Amino acid sequence: MVDVERFRILLHEERRRKLALLPALREDITSVNAARRDSNVDDEHDPEGSTIAFELSQASALLEQSRASLAQIDAALARMEEGTYGICAVCGAAIPEGRLEARPWTAYCIEHASGRA
Repeated sequence: MVDVERFRILLHEERRRKLALLPALREDITSVNAARRDSNVDDEHDPEGSTIAFELSQASALLEQSRASLAQIDAALARMEEGTYGICAVCGAAIPEGRLEARPWTAYCIEHASGRA
């Protein structure tokens, strides 16, 4: 049987880390957008243009990943409340504790995790 309380603590800690990261990522995007406005808009011929575009793309991707992670964490916490945490959403088998230690937000056993988080 999975120690749900231990994983609840882990999930809440991870949720706090993600929430703390969001303002910094938003600030990065704001800064990069400001730099983009102040630079030559011809990214193709401006040596800094591709760097600015890359930085904006990277910060945006990190922000989206953090939001997606928060959604997964919130879903795992909801499964705890429902009493389905640690049970594969596909086959109904228990998710091994080692997998939950690596990915405490997962809703899938190893067999059904292919292509999922």
